[in-house]
Amino acid sequence: MPPVDRFFKISQRGSTVGREVRGGIVTFFTMAYIIVLNPLILGFAKDADGKYLGGGSAPNLAAIAAGTALVAGVMTILMGLVANYPLALATGLGLNAFVAFSVASQMTWADAMGLVVIEGVVILVLVLTGFRTAVFHAVPAQLKTAISVGIGLFIALIGFVDAGFVRRIPDAANTTVPVQLGANGFLDGWPVLVFAIGLVLVIALYVRRVRGAILIAIVASTVLAIVIEAIANVGPSVDGDKVNPNGWSLNVPRLPGDVVSLPHLDTVGHVNLLGSFSNIGVVSAVLLVFTLMLADFFDTMGTMTAIGAEAGLLDEEGMPPGTQRILVVDSLAAAAGGLGGVSSNTAYIESASGVGEGARTGLASVVTGVLFLLSMVFAPLVEVIPSEAAVPALVLVGFLMMQQVGGISWDDVDIAIPAFLTIVLMPFTYSISVGIGAGFVSYALIKLVRGRTAGVHPLLWVVSALFVVYFAIDPVRQLLT
Repeated sequence: MPPVDRFFKISQRGSTVGREVRGGIVTFFTMAYIIVLNPLILGFAKDADGKYLGGGSAPNLAAIAAGTALVAGVMTILMGLVANYPLALATGLGLNAFVAFSVASQMTWADAMGLVVIEGVVILVLVLTGFRTAVFHAVPAQLKTAISVGIGLFIALIGFVDAGFVRRIPDAANTTVPVQLGANGFLDGWPVLVFAIGLVLVIALYVRRVRGAILIAIVASTVLAIVIEAIANVGPSVDGDKVNPNGWSLNVPRLPGDVVSLPHLDTVGHVNLLGSFSNIGVVSAVLLVFTLMLADFFDTMGTMTAIGAEAGLLDEEGMPPGTQRILVVDSLAAAAGGLGGVSSNTAYIESASGVGEGARTGLASVVTGVLFLLSMVFAPLVEVIPSEAAVPALVLVGFLMMQQVGGISWDDVDIAIPAFLTIVLMPFTYSISVGIGAGFVSYALIKLVRGRTAGVHPLLWVVSALFVVYFAIDPVRQLLT
């Protein structure tokens, strides 16, 4: 048995080196959008001093992109080597928007990233003391299943929205329906066609049991997109003040003039650990850390469970192998995101696309991490792949995760209602944490109302109470300040 097989337990988990490499490549392609998207979220937001992330009076998008790829690459490789789990990490969506628009607006960017570092350290302490793992054990197995199913629906919705197949209605405030098919109630535009063809292709290849189905579909769709862009000159969906509803949502699939470019890392180390406490006060700073921590804490719990369920790696208690090591690396990633100046890094559910391709070990994570590091200099090649070509994989993986719904006892209201709320609120609120929180709170409430509190783990009461505070964070902040 080759050393790499022994180290990663590849044969033991029923996989092969080829599957792991393919899985790692597919995971990278399905989440490489964060290299483009994170700068767009963080790069245009000004801090309380009117400065942009990375310093200066102009956005530093290239530096944020390089920092995003650097931290994602290092921490994903660490996940593979330390935890041996097919889970990739990068800047957390939702978390980065919260940092940009709710945290940095009250202080300097350096202060905001200091809070992110503190949040990561607090979570690390909770992991090392066993609290985070204990909470995981306290969650009923069927509620864990509901988390996986909800995430499946969530990432399928992400795929449809990122492709422009599902759109927000521009005047949603004046209508009864917030979303619709395409830009005008019907499918229109070349990018949506690329997505549709990619989705048909990946489904056809999957049902035919073709190896590398997801990777083949992504590559084929990208080639098609390049050809279409060369002929039709579609362009981006947003170009300055010009909006093109039928344009490419992120990357425009054009062959680059350069293959490599030197990265700039101006955001790395741009941190002031305790500056926020003097700027906005101790109470406000602590509440911001609490909000970041709770979202990060449970996002990863749900994600690693869903990945383990899809890969068939969970034990009889619904725990993935090496849970403690997974959580330690994830906690370090949160702090590393702050030190890198690119917001908290967390586990990505897009890792499920690699698992769908056959990944079962940390070798896939190492491959994904290496590709992130290479993307720092090969950014022009990464930017060729439009999201419309990559996200059909998310829809397929959403289906695969949805299959677990049969493991929930729908005739038992004690678990059925919390499971239902968990599943539907993830896609409806665009948040994994909200779905998990609603499930926990409703589970505890139903047990209390029915006089069955003995069956609820004490930690679940604590976590449910914390989620009540989380949902009411603004009134609590106003009350305390």
